[in-house]
Amino acid sequence: MVIAATGFFDGVHRGHLKVLKKLCNIAKDEGKKSNVITFWPHPRNILQQDAYALRLLTSINEKRELIKAIGVNEVQIINFTKEFSNLSTESFLKEYLIDRYDIDELVIGYDHRLGHNVNQTQNEMIAIAERLGITVHKVSEFLIDGNIISSTKIRNLLCTGDIDAANEFLGYRYGLNGVVVSGEKFGRKMGFPTANMQLYDPLKVIPAKGVYAVVVETVGKTYTGICNIGIRPTITLDNKISIETHILDFDEDIYGLDIKIEFVAKIRDERKFPSIDDLKERLEQDKDWAVNFFKKYGLHKLR
Repeated sequence: MVIAATGFFDGVHRGHLKVLKKLCNIAKDEGKKSNVITFWPHPRNILQQDAYALRLLTSINEKRELIKAIGVNEVQIINFTKEFSNLSTESFLKEYLIDRYDIDELVIGYDHRLGHNVNQTQNEMIAIAERLGITVHKVSEFLIDGNIISSTKIRNLLCTGDIDAANEFLGYRYGLNGVVVSGEKFGRKMGFPTANMQLYDPLKVIPAKGVYAVVVETVGKTYTGICNIGIRPTITLDNKISIETHILDFDEDIYGLDIKIEFVAKIRDERKFPSIDDLKERLEQDKDWAVNFFKKYGLHKLR
């Protein structure tokens, strides 16, 4: 038999971690396999609940890797459809957990629900599970300074540029993955060559416009850098958002190669400068800020 946890787990944040560690610990104590049952795409995309505004903390591959890294044996991805959304709690438990995945124990979070009945209480859900022979383990909420962690809160923190709080809630540095594409080379002309990123997953949350200290992974190595997210108001009238990273102590051609950036701290908001020279002067200050910051926290030796 198998013990499982179910949910969307966007971000696999510290609240999720509490549930997943409980799952792994019980599995180890009882000599069972641990299984996470998750869904893709996000229910809001299928049910058209403001889907146009939805951005996610993790792609499906990122989510799977984060869950597996905790020690979970298997991650099952269920295709979320309108038909699936109409399943009752009992149908989901029986058809999927019991019949398909051989699950007899379930670990749930403090507010977890199953099935389409929004008026059903969690205690009613637990009673249905136990009637079907599934033992339910409930995990209390994870609090930071009295705040309950949620994926929605983390998305909102990123969208306001509060990287420190977002990373604390996640338990790791928030990152973006993409490919380096050719840009207009404004940065190189100013002595600040940048890697212009095209995201692999366009549904990922992009932090608020501004300049950030970042850790960069590319060409099999890890570097530090400064990343500008925004519309570059000093040099262009184009309102298109760009993600451009100046990698410190780096001068290789990486067009067409993979790049990952992890946000460590916000340096400042994006702003329009009176001239290109003023922008260059501020970029030098941003670079000095980042170098000193990375030295302070011992990240300057990354490679």
